[in-house]
Amino acid sequence: MQQTYQYGWIIPFIPLPVPILIGVGLLLFPTATKNFRRMWSFQSVLLLSIVMIFSINLSIQQIDSNSIYQYVWSWIINNDFSLEFGYLIDPLTSIMSILITTIGIMVLIYSDNYMAHDQAYLRFFAYMSFFSTSMLGLVTSSNLIQIYIFWELVGMCSYLLIGFWFTRPLAANACQKAFVTNRVGDFGLLLGILGFYWITGSFEFRDLFEIFNNLIYNNEVNFLFVTFCAVLLFSGAVAKSAQFPLHVWLPDAMEGPTPISALIHAATMVAAGIFLVARLFPLFIVIPSIMNLISLIAIITVLLGATLALAQKDIKRGLAYSTMSQLGYMMLALGMGSYRSALFHLITHAYSKALLFLGSGSVIHSMERIVGYSPYKSQNMILMGGLRKHVPITKNAFLLGTLSLCGIPPLACFWSKDEILNDSWLYSTIFAIIAWGTAGLTAFYMFRIYLLTFEGHLNVHFQNYSGKQKRTFYSISLWGGKGPSKRIKKNVRLLTMNNESSSVFSKRIYRIDDNVRNMTRPFITIAHFENKKLYSYPYESDNTMLFPLLILGLFTLFVGFIGIPFNQEGVDFDILSKWLTPSINLLHQKSNNLMDWYEFFKDAVFSVSIAYLGIFIASFLYKAPYSSLLNFDLINSIVKRGPKRILWEKLLNGIYDWSYNRAYVDSFYTTALTGGIRVLAEFTHFFDRRIIDGITNGVGLISFFLGEAIKYVGGGRISSYLFFYLSYILVFLLVYFIT
Repeated sequence: MQQTYQYGWIIPFIPLPVPILIGVGLLLFPTATKNFRRMWSFQSVLLLSIVMIFSINLSIQQIDSNSIYQYVWSWIINNDFSLEFGYLIDPLTSIMSILITTIGIMVLIYSDNYMAHDQAYLRFFAYMSFFSTSMLGLVTSSNLIQIYIFWELVGMCSYLLIGFWFTRPLAANACQKAFVTNRVGDFGLLLGILGFYWITGSFEFRDLFEIFNNLIYNNEVNFLFVTFCAVLLFSGAVAKSAQFPLHVWLPDAMEGPTPISALIHAATMVAAGIFLVARLFPLFIVIPSIMNLISLIAIITVLLGATLALAQKDIKRGLAYSTMSQLGYMMLALGMGSYRSALFHLITHAYSKALLFLGSGSVIHSMERIVGYSPYKSQNMILMGGLRKHVPITKNAFLLGTLSLCGIPPLACFWSKDEILNDSWLYSTIFAIIAWGTAGLTAFYMFRIYLLTFEGHLNVHFQNYSGKQKRTFYSISLWGGKGPSKRIKKNVRLLTMNNESSSVFSKRIYRIDDNVRNMTRPFITIAHFENKKLYSYPYESDNTMLFPLLILGLFTLFVGFIGIPFNQEGVDFDILSKWLTPSINLLHQKSNNLMDWYEFFKDAVFSVSIAYLGIFIASFLYKAPYSSLLNFDLINSIVKRGPKRILWEKLLNGIYDWSYNRAYVDSFYTTALTGGIRVLAEFTHFFDRRIIDGITNGVGLISFFLGEAIKYVGGGRISSYLFFYLSYILVFLLVYFIT
C-alpha cells in the first residue's frame, strides 16, 4: 500500500502531456496536428481515465486502512525559512480527485461531439487538460503556498475557458469579469496565507493546525488579528465558490461552451472554494466568529441564488444560479460544523448538476438546428417547449437531475440535502426556516426550467405544420443525423465541414436530415429548390453525447446510497463516514453513524412535502397551455379585480424584477464601484492636469512674464535708471511715513 501512495505525486502530471504536445504541434507542425485532431480527444480521455483508476485505488486503500499519507521535500532553505513542496493523500483529496476525473471523462467524451464543428477544437482540449492538471494539483497540495499556485492556475484556465469564444463581446466581457472578481478574493487569500505564516511560521497544513491550536489554547495570539486573517482566507473561497457578494461572475461565465459549464462551474472549479474551507476546517473551527460569518454568508447565498433563478430566461443562467444556491448549502454545512454533510452534498450535487448542464447542452444542440447558431435564441427557454417528443433521452436525463436537485427520494441530493436541513435546526431556527423555504424554491425554479423546456408546445412557430413527412428535399444539419444517399451530395454546396465524422467516439456520419418541417423563415436556402422555406426539426443528440448522460444518470440514482447507514455485525455505519474517518479523527470529532430512522422519515416527509409543493406551484403556473415566461392570465382569472388584485400584481412584478435584474447587485457594482472608479479617475486626471501641471506651468509663465518686463527696464539709459531709482525711493518713503 505504501508503494502505491509513493506515486501519488504523479496524479496532477498525467494529463499534462496533452496541452504540451498540442501546443508544440501547433507551433511546429500546424497542418499535421490539425489533421490528426481526433487523436487528442482520445488521449485526453485515456490519460484522465488512468488518473481515475489510480484515485479509486488510493480511495479503496484509504477506506481499508483509515490512514493519511503525506510526502514533502525541501525546495527553498534559507536560515530559518524553509519552503517545502509535496503531496497529501487523505479522504478530502480522494473525494475531489474522483469527482474531477469521473465527471471530467464524461465531459471530454461529450465534448468530442459537441465541439466537433468548432475550428478551435484542439485549443479546447488543450485548455481542458491543463485545467484538469491544475485542479488535481490543487487538491493534492500539502501546503498553503502550493495551493495558492494551483489556485491561480485554475483561475487562469477558467479565464481562458469562459472566454473561449473571445470574438463574442459577451464572452470577452464575461471572462474579464470572472478574472477581476476572483482577483479580489485571491488577493485576500494571499494576505491571509502570509498572515498565518507570520503567526505560526509554517505553510504546511499539519504544522499549521498544530501550532495554531496550541497558540489559541494558551491564549498567546491576538484574537482580533487571527480573525482578520481567517476572514482574508475565507474571501478566496467566497470568490471561487460564487458566494455573496462576489457571486456576480458565475452567471456571466455561462457564455463559455456548455461542457465547460458542466465541468468547471458545476463540479470542480466552484467546488474549489468548498474544498479550501474543508481543508482549513481545523483552523476555522476554533474561531467561533469566522464560523458564524461562514454560516451568515452561506445562508444569504442560499436564498439569493434561489430567488435569482426564478425569472431567468437563459437555461444555463438558471442552472448557474441553482449552482450558487447549492454551494451555499455546502458552505452553510461547513459553517455549522457539519463537515460530513458538506462533503456528502458536494458529491451528490456534482453529479446531478453535471447531468443537468450536459442535458441543457443537448437541448441547445437541438435548438440550434431550428433557430440557427445564436445563444440568445438557442438557450432561451421561452423559445423552447414540447421538446419531450423529440429529445426523449435528454428529457429523461434532465428530469432525473431535476428531481435529484429538488430532493425527491431516493435520488442522490435527497440524502445529502436532508442532512443539512436537519442540522440547521440544531444551529439556528432562523437559518433553518430560510434553508427549508429555499428547498421549496429550488423545486419551483428547477421544475419551471424543466416545464418551459420540455413540456407544452414548441414555441418556435411553424407554417403548414402537419407532422413528420418524407420529402425529396433534405435540410442541412451541421450536427449529424440520418442522411440520404451520396447521389444528392453534389447538390449541396453550403456545408461548412466535411460529411465525414469528426468524432473519435462515434461512427455516425454528418449528413443532411430527411425529416423537414415548414417554418416561418428559412433555416438555409438552396437555389436548386427555388424559394421553398424548409427546415430541419429538433432531434436527439448523437450517441456520443447521450452516453455521458446515461452514466451521470446512474451516478445520480445511486451515489446517494454511500451515505446511508447499514448494519454489519450489529454496528451501523456508512461508507462515507468510514471513508472520512481519518479526517473526522483529525478534527477531534466523534463519528456518530447511528441513525434514528423514525426521526429521519419524519423529517424526510416534511422536506419532500415542501419539494412537492414547489413542484405543484411550478406545474400550476407553467404547465401547458400556460407555458410562457410567466402567464398571469390563469391567476388573474382566479383573483378578482380590486385591491387584492393590485397588491398581487405588484408583489409578482416586484419578485420578477428582483430576480430578472439579479437583485440589482450588478447595477450597484456598476454604479458604486465602476462609476465611482471612473469619477475618481476623472478627478485624478483633472487634479494632475490642472493643479500639479498647472503649478509647474504657472511658475514657468510667471518667470517668462517677469523676464519680459525686466528686459524693458534695462534699456542702457542713465536717465531711465535714475527715474526708476527715484520712483522706488519715493514709494518707499511714502509707505514709511504713512505706516
